Amino acid sequence: MTSAPSRTGGRILVDQLVAQGCDRIFCVPGESYLAVLDALHDTPAIDLVVARQEGGVAFMAAADGAMTQRPGIAFVTRGPGATNASIGVHVAMQDSVPMILFVGDVARADRDREAFQEVDLVAMFRPLVKWAARIDDAARIPEYVARAYATAISGRPGPVVLALPEDMLCDLATATDRPLVVRPPQPIDALAMNTLVDLLRDAAAPLAIVGGADWDAATAVYFTAWAMRIGLPVAAAFRRQDAISNDCPVYAGNLGYGPNPALLARVRAADLLIVVGARLGEATTDGYTLVTPDHPGQLIVHIHPDPAELHSVYRTDLAICADCHDFAETAAGWDDDLLAFADGAEAHAEWKAWATPAPSDATLDLALCVAEMQRVLPADSIICNGAGNFSGWWHRYWRYQGPTTQLAPTAGAMGYGLPAGIAAARRRPDTQVIVIAGDGDFLMNGQELATAVALGCRLLIVVVDNGSYGTIRTHQERRYPGRISGTTLANPDFAALARAYGAWSTTVTRTADFAPALAEAAAQPGVSLLHLKTDIEQLAPGLTLTKLRTPAKP
Repeated sequence: MTSAPSRTGGRILVDQLVAQGCDRIFCVPGESYLAVLDALHDTPAIDLVVARQEGGVAFMAAADGAMTQRPGIAFVTRGPGATNASIGVHVAMQDSVPMILFVGDVARADRDREAFQEVDLVAMFRPLVKWAARIDDAARIPEYVARAYATAISGRPGPVVLALPEDMLCDLATATDRPLVVRPPQPIDALAMNTLVDLLRDAAAPLAIVGGADWDAATAVYFTAWAMRIGLPVAAAFRRQDAISNDCPVYAGNLGYGPNPALLARVRAADLLIVVGARLGEATTDGYTLVTPDHPGQLIVHIHPDPAELHSVYRTDLAICADCHDFAETAAGWDDDLLAFADGAEAHAEWKAWATPAPSDATLDLALCVAEMQRVLPADSIICNGAGNFSGWWHRYWRYQGPTTQLAPTAGAMGYGLPAGIAAARRRPDTQVIVIAGDGDFLMNGQELATAVALGCRLLIVVVDNGSYGTIRTHQERRYPGRISGTTLANPDFAALARAYGAWSTTVTRTADFAPALAEAAAQPGVSLLHLKTDIEQLAPGLTLTKLRTPAKP
């Protein structure tokens, strides 16, 4: 450690970010942290991405954290900026991804007077994050930043919020820089691994549910090797379909909304569930009914890096507190030659049948559109989407190639796809990035088209336009059939809107027109947008409005 000469708080803060390996910041500028912006002017090591709304900023940072396993960094101003950014903080928490949000705050002397845009930021964010704090002393910035990194990446990764009084950032102070913070190792205990193998030997129908927490590409490689060797069926938790390559011969499909009925039957019939990294949240477990918290007749082994997650909701028969990477690497090399199950191959065959689209009578068949995209676009393309029924076609029919080829919020937040796509395009400029959005979803953060074009991002955006908040309409039709209220949308011409921002775009209304439009869009050097005009009749994969309104025959 070295003791630096006297610096402003803004300079000290930026120096700490560089020391922690930060190479990108997402922001909407604010007068409350001008001293930080001034320090960034002389810091070429950090790429400053300026967005158009703080919700987009926070989504970008959350997506960046998901890709790098290091905290995505966002800066916003107090009051309106902080409240706008809170949606991305919530997503980072539910997605278990590391993120640090720095919020410019009112001057220390003005606190508690309801000063201009004043919010008690620590109280506001505390329920949403792993840690929230305010830095009142510029000399302690290295301490707070190091702790923020350590908190964000340890155990179950998640967000941290630090409030920065604007006058503190202008103070001159002598501060001692902190070195790079790394995630502390959490190796798996050999006794626990032996116990797991014994449980597998006694099992007739085991199944793994994976994805989340500290899952990464190396974890996927090791876990896939182990699962393939013993024939273990592997299901992905909700929006964790990229946990392992979907081409893996034991991949069984995804849980969440609209899953394969055959997979649901397998989960119910499983006598041993091995849950690695996943939280077994509401979406993955179909409202805690597919796997109940007490799961009679089933044993659950839960491997998770955070002890607070183990036993928190589900009765756990074997709790293993370890990094997913360490568990997977240990399992891949474990001596379990006597274990062999046929279930993995059978489950994969069931998934392939489910994930292969068949033609329908829809004028614009989204399943066939996905199939065409899969045929012509690179297999390692990154799919970014927000929330809505539209995503169901890609969840069912797209074949994800492993971490991190799916960026989608487990919190079900609308407007995530385009900001996440910008973060992905910036982080991996040589990879095809695809943004999938519904009409309601897209306009939650459509203004970030300006950011994407300004940055020269290479993005393919697909907007599915059915003139409705489709997910809510589906729930509405189930509970109040035919009584449409509050779910119809009056939309702009999305292709014209994209052109106004400087993107290439076209509109598609028929299945036959999709392939040539896709080919032209994919050939564009920058941002391209396909406006797919569909009918509300096609509510979701395999579900039409007519079918939903038709009473089931006894």
